[in-house]
Amino acid sequence: MKALVSVSQFVGRTFALWVIIVSGAAYFAPAAFTPVAPYIIWLLGLVMFGMGLTLSPGDFVEVVRRPKEVGLGVLAQFTVMPLAAFVLTRIIPMPPEIAAGVVLVGCCPGGTASNVMTYLSKGDVALSVTLTTVSTLLAPFLTPILVWIFASQYLPVDAAAMFISIAKIVLVPLALGTIVKMLLPKATANMVPVLPLVSVTAIALIIAAVVAVNQPKLAQSGLLIVTVVIAHNVMGLLLGFFAGRALGMGQAQRKAVAIEVGMQNSGLGAALAQTYFSPLAAVPSAVFSVWHNISGALLASYFRRPGAEAGQAGSQPAA
Repeated sequence: MKALVSVSQFVGRTFALWVIIVSGAAYFAPAAFTPVAPYIIWLLGLVMFGMGLTLSPGDFVEVVRRPKEVGLGVLAQFTVMPLAAFVLTRIIPMPPEIAAGVVLVGCCPGGTASNVMTYLSKGDVALSVTLTTVSTLLAPFLTPILVWIFASQYLPVDAAAMFISIAKIVLVPLALGTIVKMLLPKATANMVPVLPLVSVTAIALIIAAVVAVNQPKLAQSGLLIVTVVIAHNVMGLLLGFFAGRALGMGQAQRKAVAIEVGMQNSGLGAALAQTYFSPLAAVPSAVFSVWHNISGALLASYFRRPGAEAGQAGSQPAA
């Protein structure tokens, strides 16, 4: 068991590397990964179930203790990235499927990898975890509305059906995971250390399936998608940080908000795009999943540099 836990921790720390490796394999050997495509929703549900196993009342304490910071962070999450996506799709010519996919990933909640990157950056981890949890719980309500507002000009958007899908993909597995934790606390405690291995495997397979299905189109439009995704992510990271500064947050909180805003739940974006738009619309989410782990790690390294720690007192959660 110790060996498995060690492997899980290693895989969790090197998430971006495995996503890149598997994505490359899917691009050059698509036939090996296309059979995974029908199971994308189930794989994402598995990730959400694992998140449910880790939830605790403490994740919501920050909402009561610091409602202003949590509220402003969530507000930034659901305004900065959707607006940045909309602006990019208006100024950069791109096919409607790609534009809709860019908007969709921008309207998703924060991804759990943001918590790791916030920790590595010596940011406010407790705030990051709370923002991820709250934005995930709000996603069934806000994501369909935002997608309808910003993407309906590119492709038809069925907001009601998308709400139901997100509830099934996100809320139901989260609730089941939480219930299992309550009923089987000892078994859950033994499972949690290996969850990074499960989550990384599931997300890597989701991205690989999207890449495999769209391999020919990626060969044609890959550079455009990569350029837009990088611009989108960088805008989110920068605007998230300066939004925190404008709202009077400390340095540690700015780091948490910047990373939370810039790193999306791209697995959810890929699943929704595959279901409601087209396989091509899922590619921006797939590319985002690879890139935001790279940029997040680079930003964490930058934030950890000497002289970047001002204002961080009291920011780290108790061990």
